[in-house]
Amino acid sequence: MSSPTEAIREQLMASSEEFQRLREEHARYAYQLDQLAAKTYLSEQEQIEELRLKKMKLRVKDQMEMLVQKARVA
Repeated sequence: MSSPTEAIREQLMASSEEFQRLREEHARYAYQLDQLAAKTYLSEQEQIEELRLKKMKLRVKDQMEMLVQKARVA
């Protein structure tokens, strides 16, 4: 059984291009972070990139959550 929040996310995935775009962006950042995590050693530049990707992924997640909250009160 899905929670009300999961149902709202599913509805947004079906109806909101912005939510779809953010979800794809979030997945892309997650994939890039996984690629970095698979390395044994990260150079200084890769460490900076990892930090940047984590911040971007969190920013996108926050934007997605704002859309869920708006949909919840609408």
